[in-house]
Amino acid sequence: MKASWQAFGAELQRWADAGLEAAFWWRDDDATRADAALDRLLVLAERARVPLALAVIPAGAEAGLFGAMGPMTSVIQHGADHRNRAALGAKKSEFPEGVATGEAIARLSAARERLAGLAGARMLPVLAPPWNRIDRALLPGLAGAGLRGLSQYGPRGAEFPAAGLRQVNTHVDIIDWRGSRGFAGEAVVLRMAQAHLRARRNGQADAAEPTGWLTHHACHDGAAWDFLERLFEFTRGTPAVRWKAAGELFT
Repeated sequence: MKASWQAFGAELQRWADAGLEAAFWWRDDDATRADAALDRLLVLAERARVPLALAVIPAGAEAGLFGAMGPMTSVIQHGADHRNRAALGAKKSEFPEGVATGEAIARLSAARERLAGLAGARMLPVLAPPWNRIDRALLPGLAGAGLRGLSQYGPRGAEFPAAGLRQVNTHVDIIDWRGSRGFAGEAVVLRMAQAHLRARRNGQADAAEPTGWLTHHACHDGAAWDFLERLFEFTRGTPAVRWKAAGELFT
């Protein structure tokens, strides 16, 4: 076994020795239509018995996307149309600072209604904003759009950033966005996971926030698929680990 897997396993053993549960969850972004990569993702979730939160872009969602989903997959809302509205030179965001609140909330509400009509009971009222960014001034208004959950990237500052809005983030992105735009590598990814687990265990991050794994099926190369299969197999035999469904996290 490679040293990176050994170190990851050692951190999980520390959780087990302390009688703690190392809760994980899985979010995959940018779904719009059924294709070979999406089919592979859904099959992997069912075969591994790992709950998957599929973040779907409402504006581009096709009805055929939802037909192949098994019981391990739920749907959350990935923005409204995934268009970048940030100023020139600013970091990409569909909901940048200074966006008109009323217009943004109305757009999110209409998008949620469209997605709910397509996804049915699989739909959870949770927003994963594109590029993991959203103007914080919009958060108190999300309930008005019918949204009760928020998922971004990095350790959360608060479980409830606005009244009635629960936040559960992701923390381990397996894609190398600044380089190859493929798999970031076992050592890098496992080190990110260990860092968040260690911070939770030591009280430097919210211990109650599960460590979230973020994937983008359309960008997966062979190494990314291989890693996910190994991760699910590795954690299946680890007593401290429990993969949680989004429905459980955002209730």
